[in-house]
Amino acid sequence: MIISMKLHAKREEIDQVRRQVEEFGYKVHSIEGEERVVIGVVGVGDVTACMESVEAMPQVEKVVRISAPYKFVSREFRPERTQIRVNGTTIGGDQFVVMAGPCSVESEKQIMYAAEGVARAGAKILRGGAFKPRSSPYDFQGLETEGLKLLKKAKTATGLAIVTEVMSDRDVSLVAEYADILQVGARNMQNFVLLKELGKCGRPVLLKRGLSSTLKELLMSAEYITAHGNANVILCERGIRTFETATRNTCDIAAIAALNELTHLPVILDPSHATGKRSLVPALSRAGVAIGADGLIVEVHPAPEKAISDGAQSLDLNQFQKMMDDLKPYVGLWQEARAAENEKRVAVPA
Repeated sequence: MIISMKLHAKREEIDQVRRQVEEFGYKVHSIEGEERVVIGVVGVGDVTACMESVEAMPQVEKVVRISAPYKFVSREFRPERTQIRVNGTTIGGDQFVVMAGPCSVESEKQIMYAAEGVARAGAKILRGGAFKPRSSPYDFQGLETEGLKLLKKAKTATGLAIVTEVMSDRDVSLVAEYADILQVGARNMQNFVLLKELGKCGRPVLLKRGLSSTLKELLMSAEYITAHGNANVILCERGIRTFETATRNTCDIAAIAALNELTHLPVILDPSHATGKRSLVPALSRAGVAIGADGLIVEVHPAPEKAISDGAQSLDLNQFQKMMDDLKPYVGLWQEARAAENEKRVAVPA
């Protein structure tokens, strides 16, 4: 449920409500605005008795039951968009953010060249895999710790933030030392031990949709991270598995619009994994901007034909620069729409 306090409620009044809720065995999570405090309540069991008790308190304006099974990440809990600050860039705000880089960190020369190129084209965050989950045990598995060190070196040289995948709960603290955003790959979306650990990592998390997962399942996985202490979660639509074979996956482009209605978390699109073909990446990227994604994560390699992994879906640096140039008018319209949304929200009385 959501408890909305009266305007300018005092700290001791807010704490009194928190204690009352905790006596019923529920967890509380507060959102504190300049004038009003909203308290979210989650737990197991019938919340009716707790609702009636809290509603009777004079400092409480109203109490509303959250109907969605995912509580903290629902729009019911937080109507306005969550904005996540990363290395001077805000994801989920009025800035369309592009993350770009190679599938795998292969060498210092490769990652430095890629980082300089995507930064020059306008990307704000460098992607690159140090730990790589591969379908075959014989494929390249990544440079691991050495790859993390190379990513950090690229960040120092270019100023780009780093997003890279973490595959195991045992590696969370290690990856968090080097990365600004920890990515959960599609195969790990329901690795609940990993999700719980990410709730304690102190870094934003990029959560990719599973290969055959519903939006509800994606949001429940995000709820795991948030419920364990980390509200900075970015959702990623990267295509799902269907009967279609013309593309690597089937991009559920409507999922972005649906998620924007269901959750306050930022939502980005991965056009590279969604299609598996570099020729389709620019068109799908334009669609992502048009439908309201908060950003893109794109695979870019200095020499895709020599890439150790995912070369067929990677743009080269010239192709990425052209795509970024072509996206500018779409991003301009996106910014106008986001500004209009913000004005509408401000105009609505509290």
